[in-house]
Amino acid sequence: MADSETSRPAAGGWLARLRQGLAKSSAKLSDGITGIFTKRKLETIELEELEELLIAADLGPRVAAQLVGGLKRRRFGKEISADEVRGALAEEIAAILAPVAKPFVPDASRKPHVVLIVGVNGSGKTTTIGKLAQHFGAAGRKVWLAAGDTFRAAAIEQLAIWGERTGAPVVSGAQGADAAGLAYEALEKARAAGADLLLIDTAGRLHNKADLMAELGKIARVLKKLDPDAPHDCLLVLDATTGQNAVAQLETFKQIVNVTGLVVTKLDGTARGGIVVALAERFGLPVHAIGVGETAEDLRPFTAESFAQSLVGG
Repeated sequence: MADSETSRPAAGGWLARLRQGLAKSSAKLSDGITGIFTKRKLETIELEELEELLIAADLGPRVAAQLVGGLKRRRFGKEISADEVRGALAEEIAAILAPVAKPFVPDASRKPHVVLIVGVNGSGKTTTIGKLAQHFGAAGRKVWLAAGDTFRAAAIEQLAIWGERTGAPVVSGAQGADAAGLAYEALEKARAAGADLLLIDTAGRLHNKADLMAELGKIARVLKKLDPDAPHDCLLVLDATTGQNAVAQLETFKQIVNVTGLVVTKLDGTARGGIVVALAERFGLPVHAIGVGETAEDLRPFTAESFAQSLVGG
């Protein structure tokens, strides 16, 4: 997801939205740090409490141990304030996030660039597709949408509304239609129309993993009949409010499809923003965008430093 002048929010700017969206996560961390550090020496007990706080904020045990270890090496036995701890943590977190902070940019040589959007039901998948369509449409890209979650009538209707709102043509069928056949039709039509980007919604019924695996595999196979390289990307949408469950979801989807990047939604509704750091450290997959609100302007390209500072209340 590329940034553009046309998609920049007005009042307050994106950094203000990000800080506001991460307020629940940052309050949990910042208040906890203040409670532990009151200009005293950094000793074992403080480090243990900090590690517990970081784990509780969903950064995960490995990241928590890494961050505490770095602080211990640099400042153990020395006086340190809460602000200094926040600053040090922000630096370390930004370093973990920097390699994965990569905007999604459609390949102009693809006509169209085909993207499968996957994720469990309720993750914000269909809404994310609509927001991406709005961003890229505003940037001058010709976007088409495919309502490939044929299991849920609501998903088909929701995508149709986004299509009307963004001016993106939507290829859809009746509830229960063959998702692979619909994806094939969408690629055929989008190609004929000279589209730049085709976003394909998919089902997210993880409780029946075998069926989902078969369906997504079939979609990929039929797309390759028209374009041997399609789908060119597979973006997994994860709901931040699920915390560490997002790790399990990513592991499951990696078994089903070749996940190439992540979009993390609903960060404004949770104190579990640290999950983004845990995902980055564990999987190293590009985090293309994050969502901190309902509007299209609240889904923005992911940047490491601003996220890290907002997360710890810096």
